[in-house]
Order: sequence, then structure tokens, then C-alpha cells
Amino acid sequence: MYAKFLKRFLDFLLSLSALIVLSPILLILMIVGAITMKGNPFFFQPRPGKKGKDGKERIFRLIKFRTMSNAKDREGNLLPDDVRLTSYGKFLRSTSLDELPELINILVGDMSIVGPRPQLVRDMVFMSPEQRRRHDVRAGLTGLAQVNGRNNITWEQKIEYDLQYIDSGITFIGDIKIILQTVGKVLKRSDTVREGTVSDMDFGDWLLREGKIDQETYDAKQKEAKDLLRG
Repeated sequence: MYAKFLKRFLDFLLSLSALIVLSPILLILMIVGAITMKGNPFFFQPRPGKKGKDGKERIFRLIKFRTMSNAKDREGNLLPDDVRLTSYGKFLRSTSLDELPELINILVGDMSIVGPRPQLVRDMVFMSPEQRRRHDVRAGLTGLAQVNGRNNITWEQKIEYDLQYIDSGITFIGDIKIILQTVGKVLKRSDTVREGTVSDMDFGDWLLREGKIDQETYDAKQKEAKDLLRG
């Protein structure tokens, strides 16, 4: 009953309430972000969401506050993440304030408050059919993987936690526990990025580095992801 009906109702109610209560903070971050980033303070990116009736993941646009500039080299290529990540962006990431606009995704039904974190399309194509069961439910603002290491656990561990969340039964009490644990993580600013890195490694890159796939498979999957994004 909770997973099928009440969860979505609470997601709508709580995200709407949060957007109203936090509107002054959101407005300040929008203004500061527009000044700091010299333009649009928001970052939009296609992410795979809950599977539709056809069994395929529905792609939606994730909304976050921008943390990196669009600085490019002389050839027009974006500079490395560690160069483009601003001091303001580091602050947003360490406090998780960059995630606040995702409340809009929750409000419209793209996401849930608790569920598997929405990964990139280029991550999804490298997942096995079993791993892609994580998309049987709505993606979450936070989830079981986020309170058990977040960016300081392996990709396979992340996905295992996502499947554990689904298979163990989605309950109101379970979601409340994850939310409370998330609050603690945010206050401690722990596991926001992998130690020694600025941005976490893509799933495909991790599989290639670990020798779990070959270069041919890697290239084919990257092409598959680009084709999906083109529609």
C-alpha cells in the first residue's frame, strides 16, 4: 500500500512544502549562482528514470544548481572538472545544496525523496539487466547507497544497495530511517565526493579500468548511450 500509493502522495506533499519553506534560500542561491557562474545558475542533465509500461527507462531532465563553469580550452573543449569546479561549487557540493532543485523533479513525479540515485545514461547502458532493476522504481533524492558510503563505495556496491532497497520491501519506516541518516550525513558533509577526486568516475570507465570489459565493448556502449540521448 505504501510503495504503490502513499509514497507518491507524500513525495508530492513534502516536496511542495519544502519548496515553499526553502524558497528564500533557493532564491538567494539562484541569484548568487547567476552572478558566480555568469549566467544560468541551473544545471540540467538527462538521467534514466523509472521504467515505463514498455519496460524501458524513461529519460528525464535532472535539475541541480551548477557547480562548474563552462571554461574551455583554445580548441573549444571543456577544461577538466577540477579546473572548472569553482569555490562556490565546492561549497554547494559539500553542503549538498546543489541538490535542492531536485525537489522540482520530485514534485512533478520524475523522482522520489527516497530511492536509487539517478545515474547517467552512459552509466545505465553498462548495467546488466539485473542491475537495471534499480529502475523499477522512481529514482531518489537520497537512498540506501547514499547513507552507506555514497561516493566512497564501489559502483557494484552502490547498485547492490539499490537492489537491496527494492527487494527488502519499500516501507514508510525504512524511508524515514534513510531520510534521518541522510540528514546526519549532510550535517557532517561526509562522502560527498570520492576521496582524492573532484567528480566520481563513470561506471563504464570504472569497468574498463578494473578489466571487467574490453575497449570494444566500452566503445559500443558509449555509442549506445549517445544514440539514446539523440532519441
